[in-house]
Order: sequence, then C-alpha cells, then structure tokens
Amino acid sequence: VVKFRRTGESSRSDEDGISGEHEVQIEGVRTELEPVELGDGAAVPKEFANPTDDTFMVEDAVEAIGFGKFQWKLSVITGLAWMADAMEMMILSILAPQLHCEWRLPSWQVALLTSVVFVGMMSSSTLWGNISDQYGRKTGLKISVLWTLYYGILSGFAPIYSWILVLRGLVGFGIGGVPQSVTLYAEFLPMKARAKCILLIEVFWALGTVFEVLLAVVVMPTLGWRWLLILSALPLLLFAGLCFWLPESARYDVLSGNQEKALATLKRIATENGAPMPLGKLVISRQEDRGKMRDLFTPHFRWTTLLLWFIWFSNAFSYYGLVLLTTELFQAGDVCSISSRRQEVKAKCSLTCEYLTEEDYTDLLWTTLSEFPGVLVTLWIIDRIGRKKTMALSFLVFSFCSLLLFLCVGRNVLTVLLFIARAFISGGFQAAYVYTPEVYPTATRALGLGTCSGMARVGALITPFIAQVMLESSVYLTLVVYSGCCLLAALASCFLPIETKGRGLQESSHKEWGQEMVGRGSHSPGESQE
Repeated sequence: VVKFRRTGESSRSDEDGISGEHEVQIEGVRTELEPVELGDGAAVPKEFANPTDDTFMVEDAVEAIGFGKFQWKLSVITGLAWMADAMEMMILSILAPQLHCEWRLPSWQVALLTSVVFVGMMSSSTLWGNISDQYGRKTGLKISVLWTLYYGILSGFAPIYSWILVLRGLVGFGIGGVPQSVTLYAEFLPMKARAKCILLIEVFWALGTVFEVLLAVVVMPTLGWRWLLILSALPLLLFAGLCFWLPESARYDVLSGNQEKALATLKRIATENGAPMPLGKLVISRQEDRGKMRDLFTPHFRWTTLLLWFIWFSNAFSYYGLVLLTTELFQAGDVCSISSRRQEVKAKCSLTCEYLTEEDYTDLLWTTLSEFPGVLVTLWIIDRIGRKKTMALSFLVFSFCSLLLFLCVGRNVLTVLLFIARAFISGGFQAAYVYTPEVYPTATRALGLGTCSGMARVGALITPFIAQVMLESSVYLTLVVYSGCCLLAALASCFLPIETKGRGLQESSHKEWGQEMVGRGSHSPGESQE
C-alpha cells in the first residue's frame, strides 16, 4: 500500500471525500514500506512523475521529461540555421577584398556592401520577432530561412555592383529571423541544460565560420566568388528540408490557447526521450497580447531592455569589427605597418587593392578557430559566475587585447592577440544569447530577442566604416573606439538588474520574475534579482 496525502488545492478534492489520504493497492509488492517525507523544494522522484499535483505547466513537463534524443535532434537542426547565419556573415570579410579588386570599388562602396547586409538585418529583426510571437516560432523561422536561401543563391548571379548591393540587403533581411531559432530551442530545454545547450549550438556558428574560410580556400582560386555565394547557402538548403520535422513551441501553443496541440507536442517529446509525462491536466495560461513593444518597457523590464540593447550593440560592433580588421591587419602585416604606410603615402588612391593570399587565408582560419575555445571558456564559467559576469569578463578581455595591438608586434603575436580577442568577444555574444531568452516572459521573448538582435545589427552596420574607412585615417583611433565601447559594455553588463542563472523561463508577464521556479531549485525566491 502506498499512502500519500494531497498537498494542494485540487479540482477533484470534493469528489475524493473528506479524507485527504488515499491508498493504492499494488499486488506483488511487499507491504512493509517506510513512509518517505520530501522536504520543501525537494524534487519528486522521476518514477512518480508529479503525483501530488492535479495540474502542470509546460515548464513542469519540460523539466520532468528532461534532456534526451528529441533535444539532440533539435540541436542539430537549429544548429544548421546558425551555421548558415555564420557563413553569410563570414563571407563579408572574404568578398570585400575580392570585389574591391575585381570591380575596382572605392573603400566606401566596399564598406557599404557589408553595411547593407546589416541594414536588412536591423530592419527585419523586430518584424521576425513580431511574427514569431504572433504566429509561432516555427512559422517565423521557416519563412526567414526560405527567404535567405532564395536571395542568397540569387546574389551569386548579380551582374553589377548595384544588383549585388540590393540582393545582399535582401539576404540580410532574411538573416534577421535566424536568431528566432534560439527562442524555439530555449523553450524546449530543461533549466539545468539550457545554458550549456544554447552555448553548444554556438559551436555550429564556429563550424560555419571555419567551413566558410575552408570553402573560400578551395573555391575562390578556381570557381570564384559567385560559386562561393551559391555554395554558402548549402546549410540553409539542408535546414529547409528538415524544417518540417520541427514542432511548434509548446509554450507558445499554451499561451495562444492551443492546449491540445501543446499536449501532443509534449507527449511526442516524452515518447522520443523515453520519459514519463507529468500526471494531471495541462494548465492553460491566460491569453495575453503577444509581441507588443510596450511590454519591453514596463517598469520591471525597462532598465533591462535598454542595457541589453547597448550590450548587443557593442557585441556586434566589436565582433564584426574584429572580423573585418583581421583581413585588413593581415594584409598590412601589423598595426605599425598600417601607420607607416599611411604616413609614406599621403595621397593614397582608394582603388589600390590586394587580393587575399594563401597566408592571409591560413591566418584567417587560425583566428576563426578561436570561436571554439570561446565556446568552451564561456561554457565553463557561465554557470559558475553567472550570465552578467561572463558578459562583463568577455568585454574586458577584448578591450585589453585591443589596447595591446597599439604595440608594434610581429605577425605571430598579432595572430595570438586577435585569436584571444575573438575568442572572448564571441563568448560574450554567446552569453547574451543565453541571457536574453531567459530574462523575458514567453509573451515577449521572441520580440525581446528580436529587438536586441536589431540593435546588434545597428552596431554591425556602423562597424565597416570604422574598421575599413576610419582605419585609413588612424589605426590607433580605430582601436580606441572598439576598446572604449567594450569597457562601457562591461559596465552595462554589471548593471543589469536580473541574474538568470538557475532560473526557469517565465511564462507570463503578469507574474513576478522567476515565480515559476520558486521551490524547484536550490535558490530562494529572494535571489531572483541582484
């Protein structure tokens, strides 16, 4: 006989009689069982799968089902979208010197070619966030990926500069929706695995950047940049085919009142993972207006939103700035070579150009490989020191490495400094991708991530004019701009009011932050804010 007492209010309590005790006869099991009392906040054994509650939320189901085969499949599929995004970004630093020479473009037109991609991303990020909050994460992601695939392939056939400018802008418009894959992914992850998994998906970003450089080494000397643009769309093609396997977010379905679909999705995950579903009825959260910009500026989230916007701006500004600076510095040799060259040739013609050499590609590959240690370092520290401190540390190390570039170092030391700087700034970017979906409630999560992504694109839009145009005037001023921006971003990270380490995803904006996870973790409710 297993005896247990109901601990909460129940819709069935009237039917069960006056006594709150219930007995269940189990044949073939010894009857001398010792009663077990669970302390406050203690986890219910998995085999009982939530016997003391009549209702459960999506958060409960995701925690009970845990991490398994379903999440591994989702990691790979979402990772493909991420890999494609990285390749489309990395191609900018390879394409710029090539078109500069082939089409005899002045430096401002080369910078504009990079910026137009970010203009597209910036203008569409909020739109994709709205679509994902209004019509579902899967819908927004599918449309954005198919859009990017179509215009990515089409840009390989651009006959003149104005055509490639427009087509790359449209590619950027589509890429603006790719970060929504993180929203979909995060909403299927149990709390303990969330930070590690979102960081592991960033491995696909690193793979994408490395694959793009390797592809360029093989394709550029033989087939040329047009084939590079077409072949770079391969991961998107693969993702588009696998996209139909993706389920809609159960959190989104519950929030939009589609309880049956959410339950079917959760049962599918439980079956794939070989885990039990929680007993009882799935609670339907109250339906809210989804994807409203004003929700990001409620008194509770206003300060967080503004600080996050600046952090994302600085992340993209510095990360893409470093990617573009790398090719510029490698072509010159080092910082001092650029300075002396500027002094020697006062009236430098903006049409002079240098193709990327084999040595440039090799060093570019080395600095690109720094993305992997960046992931590992962030993975190691993010659950130890928290999201905020991880972002602050990443910005500080990048800023320090930028200042060290003032020294007249040789090519090898230059490569090492760029390696470390890129490892940490990519780590800071990854930490921001972990923190942002965690801090916003389900109703505004996609919009919150979308607007932050939009601000990142503003930073990326400005950075070519610093890394490629201002560099011609003063290399030291360029480095000071990047270093100063990251110092301010480190301060902004420290001033964020909420630390999300060890917290569940918030379902409703009408609840206090972190209320869903009260009693489930080892932290007290009072620790939800710093």
